[in-house]
Amino acid sequence: MDVELNITLITLGGFVELHRYRYLYFVIIFTLYILILCCNSTIVCIIWTHTNLHEPMYIFIAALLINSVLYSTTIYPKLLSDVLSEKQVISYPLCLFQGFLYYTSAGSEFLLLAAMAYDRYVSICKPLQYPVIMNKITVHVCLVLAWLISAFETAVSVVLYSNVKLCRFTLAGIFCNNSFYKLQCVPSVAISIYGVVMTINIALLPLLFILFSYIRILMISYQSCREVRKKAAKTCLPHLLVLINFSFFIVFDVIIVRQESDLSTSLRLILTFQSILFRPLLNPIIYGLKMSEISKHLKILFCIVKKQ
Repeated sequence: MDVELNITLITLGGFVELHRYRYLYFVIIFTLYILILCCNSTIVCIIWTHTNLHEPMYIFIAALLINSVLYSTTIYPKLLSDVLSEKQVISYPLCLFQGFLYYTSAGSEFLLLAAMAYDRYVSICKPLQYPVIMNKITVHVCLVLAWLISAFETAVSVVLYSNVKLCRFTLAGIFCNNSFYKLQCVPSVAISIYGVVMTINIALLPLLFILFSYIRILMISYQSCREVRKKAAKTCLPHLLVLINFSFFIVFDVIIVRQESDLSTSLRLILTFQSILFRPLLNPIIYGLKMSEISKHLKILFCIVKKQ
């Protein structure tokens, strides 16, 4: 590494400007983090402890919620530390590591949603073959690949970023996402090309596969009886809501770096807070309310807690 790249600290620009409110900010953010952990972990535990939920659909939901916990843990502990600090700083290697975890979880979410779409496609369009196709080996392979593919492709990107020359040392955000693209002295063609390839592999292709699967489900359901249409709506709607929610935040994350100069700091921070709050919190709420089996066990759990 060149001498110029021997950077120890990068300023996370302008997050806590009102120092007198830092403890209030800390309590609010800490409460949100605990809420996210509790909501996601509760549904994961319900799926883990009830054998009737040990089906591919629920296993993928549990994996998706575990992914949300990883995503939140990537951001919130450092954010809490920044709130209590006089200066919000992070070393460049740690910034790259945070970006690695962030984009690994984001890529894994698209791949997990693709696996869930395939599971619903087989369940509704090929019900007689479902036990054979979606066996334990298939489910485990899908889970492993969802995390490994995303981690490997993100790791290559991190290696490319670790060798660039930096001329700016202020991030326009509250954590390390694609904002460090703007830190380069000269934009790297290799990084730009690889970023496009990576986006296609772990975002666009899974998204197209998901859309294809749900179009096929819609066509088969439309031609089938009312019971099939009801089953399709009941199990696919939560996945579609999660997909729409997640896609919105990914589009925001990709576009924000290109429009940095056109967005005010306040608006950018508000949108960023929405992404780090709503994405991991909406998933368990959607599945908890819309999936009848999970909702039933949640009601039983709340009744037990209430009686105590």
